[in-house]
Amino acid sequence: MKKIILSAAFLAVAGLASVKASEIKEPVKAVVYQDSTTRTPVELKDLPEPVQKTLQSDTVKEWTPTAAFLVTNADKSTYYLINVKKGEETGSLKIDKDGKVVE
Repeated sequence: MKKIILSAAFLAVAGLASVKASEIKEPVKAVVYQDSTTRTPVELKDLPEPVQKTLQSDTVKEWTPTAAFLVTNADKSTYYLINVKKGEETGSLKIDKDGKVVE
């Protein structure tokens, strides 16, 4: 009796674990998009005056800038990407050349 129960359990597990493989009817298409933005590193001391004033404003004053990049999009629009840190938290700010925060 034990052999029958053990055999039934083995067949049940084997049946559940079997893989149902089938042919792929339609090939998978991969689409690659090229991002045409460029990031140019900028020294923090070389940031424009309006951007530096924004970094010293009360809303972001508690965050410490760690790195800055000038980002140029495909449509020739630019903004500064500033990496910031506060304690263990990290983040980034997008600020245009006039010192306005970009969403």
